[in-house]
Amino acid sequence: MIQIFQLYVFILAGFIGFIIIQRVPPLLHTPLMSATNAISGISLVGAIVAAGGQYGRLSTVLGFLAVVCAATNVVAGFLITDRMLAMFKGKPGAPGAKK
Repeated sequence: MIQIFQLYVFILAGFIGFIIIQRVPPLLHTPLMSATNAISGISLVGAIVAAGGQYGRLSTVLGFLAVVCAATNVVAGFLITDRMLAMFKGKPGAPGAKK
């Protein structure tokens, strides 16, 4: 019974998250991405703790996989944010562009 309830909450949270993210205006995508990177950084710290906690072999392996996934998410998020911020910079020869 508890597992079905947890699955229900997970599906509901995913649906609500999808609806909320879908309604974010394009102007707010960059700040939202930066906040998501901060949350992923916190997940990375938790994954490092799980990997190095000496709770057992399975915990170490799963912790290592979590570290890899979280680190990939953080790095890719910052690369995407950098690309998005570069879109707001003017072209070098455009009028009003900063040098």
